[in-house]
Amino acid sequence: ENKLIGSIPAGIGALSNLEEFLVAKNSLTGTIPESIGKITKLDILWLDNNNITGTIPPRLADLSSLDELRLEGNHLSGD
Repeated sequence: ENKLIGSIPAGIGALSNLEEFLVAKNSLTGTIPESIGKITKLDILWLDNNNITGTIPPRLADLSSLDELRLEGNHLSGD
């Protein structure tokens, strides 16, 4: 919990060496950027308990290093 507000920038995909993105329990809004699927070293992604909306990017399934994914507590849809 960092009291973050706003949306996740579309440019996050350029952070190619990012391994952990832990922003649970904040006030993030908007959607999960498709570009997050480009972060091939990402192994932990915690976006739970925010106000994120939209669909879950299909490219998340391509992240072979991803060991932990938390999306609960948002307003997401998708397969």
